[in-house]
Amino acid sequence: MKIGVEISLYPLHDDFIPPIRDFIDRLNADGRFTVLTNDMSTQVFGPYDAVMDALAREIRPTFERDGKSVFVMKVLGPLS
Repeated sequence: MKIGVEISLYPLHDDFIPPIRDFIDRLNADGRFTVLTNDMSTQVFGPYDAVMDALAREIRPTFERDGKSVFVMKVLGPLS
């Protein structure tokens, strides 16, 4: 089953751009799904397990490295 996830990251400190870029770069490095980025959010499209595994894997280091952060996600599925 394919899904789409729209995700926004809000690091709760003044230097917020580097953590956002790092998170997007880590998602792009995976290669199992499509990552589209615009000014408002990042959209990830692909197989459910691959997308959800990558998000679970990459959210944790953001919290560990960058401290308090807010992730806002919308999940759409299944996609045809």
